[in-house]
Amino acid sequence: MKRIPVGIESFKEMIDDQYYYIDKTELINDVMNEKLVLYTRPRRFGKTLNMSMLYYFFSHKEKDNAYLFDELNVSKDKETMLHQNQYPVIFMTLKDMKNSSMNLQKEQFLSLIQEEIDSYYVILESNKVSDLYKERLRKLLKGEGTENDLINSLKSLSLALKQYYQKNVILLIDEYDVPLQSAYTNGYYDEMVDFLRNVFSSALKTNDALEKGVLTGCLRISKESIFTGLNNFNVYSIMDEQSSTRFGFTQREVNELLNEYNFLEQKDEVKEWYDGYRFGSTEIYNPWSVLKYVLKAIQSKPEPESFWANTSSNELVVNYIKQSDQVLHDEFEILMQGKSIIKDIKPELTYRDMDNINNVYSFLLLTGYLKIKRQVNKYTYELIIPNKEVYEIYHQSFMDYFTEYKASKKNKFVEALKQEDIVQASTILVSLMKKSLSFYDNYESFYHGFLLGLLDNYQVESNREFGDGRLDIVIYPEIFQDKAIVIECKHSKNADYLLKDSQEAIKQIHDNHYLEGVLEKGYQDVVGYGISFFKKQCYITKININ
Repeated sequence: MKRIPVGIESFKEMIDDQYYYIDKTELINDVMNEKLVLYTRPRRFGKTLNMSMLYYFFSHKEKDNAYLFDELNVSKDKETMLHQNQYPVIFMTLKDMKNSSMNLQKEQFLSLIQEEIDSYYVILESNKVSDLYKERLRKLLKGEGTENDLINSLKSLSLALKQYYQKNVILLIDEYDVPLQSAYTNGYYDEMVDFLRNVFSSALKTNDALEKGVLTGCLRISKESIFTGLNNFNVYSIMDEQSSTRFGFTQREVNELLNEYNFLEQKDEVKEWYDGYRFGSTEIYNPWSVLKYVLKAIQSKPEPESFWANTSSNELVVNYIKQSDQVLHDEFEILMQGKSIIKDIKPELTYRDMDNINNVYSFLLLTGYLKIKRQVNKYTYELIIPNKEVYEIYHQSFMDYFTEYKASKKNKFVEALKQEDIVQASTILVSLMKKSLSFYDNYESFYHGFLLGLLDNYQVESNREFGDGRLDIVIYPEIFQDKAIVIECKHSKNADYLLKDSQEAIKQIHDNHYLEGVLEKGYQDVVGYGISFFKKQCYITKININ
């Protein structure tokens, strides 16, 4: 039985070591019809593996590895096979360019260029290559080149390779937008945009030695920002039909995988957790998560979990949750109810656009946190959460943020009750409810539990026989001389009843002698509150023993 290829990004390793491979070589046929192309997909959807596949197919240096494709789909296309191992190929992945400063990013880019030059070291000793290009490349290899040399490094290497091999070059750039994300996060975005714009312009626009350019990334960065003036440049995102099945797994591919490892009975569970993406009109599974599921099932037992959440931080979702106004917060709640929302989508973005909250849904869609259910008009779509795995990411992100927010507020809430500051206590309680995921939890037991959750660091009794009845909540102080707090909760049928119901709660405290019962325990001061709730509103009324 073949091994499950979790985390395998080398095509040669995939085939040679007999991992289970879902054939995506028809992407090669697609590339044959392109001059310049960018494929954007969410993280962990097979971009790097596919780029490695393109390298081994096109690179003249990999003729000894031509056998890798013998049994695969591309081998059936005789015209495409004429191009196998016929080109010098430059293959760079920028996925590790996550440095905190522009200088460190340039140093790492130089290191990547040096590796490519070194892999073609033969050209530096050849009379076929002009002294000009050899000198430029030697300077880069020694780390003595200027910034202009670095900007033009891909072009210089391409021209040198063309002179040596008498063939145009295929340029493969994987995860081109990772440096931009890091630059945005660390405050040098404009510098990085300028640098990459110049690099790509030199390598892709004014490069006479270029046969084809293929790029991958998560986001479709606007042409005005990075790809200024590029002609014949096609971008295929999750919204396009072209190459829609080349990244991620289709239903047929998942069924075959599960059947191979005798887990076909779990197909409904796998679908619920990891299906739901739509690339073009094709339903697509998250390949990383499906493979992780099967591997775990082989090692122990079939058990779904949010594997994708653990591949990297989900700062994008968390930041939007933290920055959200009440409208956005309520829309997230609607999504988490399994319902859809209709939003305008901007398919072409810059990372600076992330600062505009109106673009939140565009980013969440393009990065895999939402799915298109249907197109309403040209730029407007109905959006939903794609599957249970992504739902868990939202849920955990909300819970983590709410826990943090609650910790900063709950002591202030109790202190306001002790100080008998009803306005402050109401303000804090409403803000906590608005930050929670409770819009549809509109019933009395929920509010009772919600309050108890705020009081987990206090000595509390709840639903106990007390006085002449059963009180909802009593908060005891650490010392008898401090103030105890009695709370009675009511659920109002609408907002108009909030005042009346809070007064009814106070009457219940009075009639059942709850305050007197606290004093009988030896506490010297006590205050009671009736709190009525309707959705995310409340009304607090106070009672003291006269």
